[in-house]
Amino acid sequence: MSDIFDVAKEPKIVGLHEHLCFALYSATHMMNRVYKPHLDALGLTYPQFLVLVVLRESDNITVREIGHKLQLESSTLTPLLKRLEKAEIVVRRRDEKDERLVRIELSDKGRTLLPKIDEMVGCVFETTGLSEKAAQQLGDDIRQLRDNLKVKLQTK
Repeated sequence: MSDIFDVAKEPKIVGLHEHLCFALYSATHMMNRVYKPHLDALGLTYPQFLVLVVLRESDNITVREIGHKLQLESSTLTPLLKRLEKAEIVVRRRDEKDERLVRIELSDKGRTLLPKIDEMVGCVFETTGLSEKAAQQLGDDIRQLRDNLKVKLQTK
């Protein structure tokens, strides 16, 4: 392990490529570049794609539930969902039991995108050059990092 994390030693000037945050940032940037042409072909943005992934897992859920799963505020999510509705990819409806809630479900057009999304995800995965096991471990490690950071931020 590098001595940049040894708090007993004098602080060391850390180069750009030694910053974990830069590794995450630059990898995310590259992933977005790989996704972009595929998403453009489907007429979707990356956040819209993520909404469709959530709806595939659990269709007909509230805006709040989608926001929770994607860790997005409703002020960010609402315009995105309205654009998906305008494109006839999702249907937005008031909840029958509680009209304060808005439910979102895939439309027929949205459902036709799912096989294309599966194909896209497969192409993107191949581009990573990772084995399934390595990709799973990396995902687990990043989720653990995210959760650790979230806990630390909540305790401050």
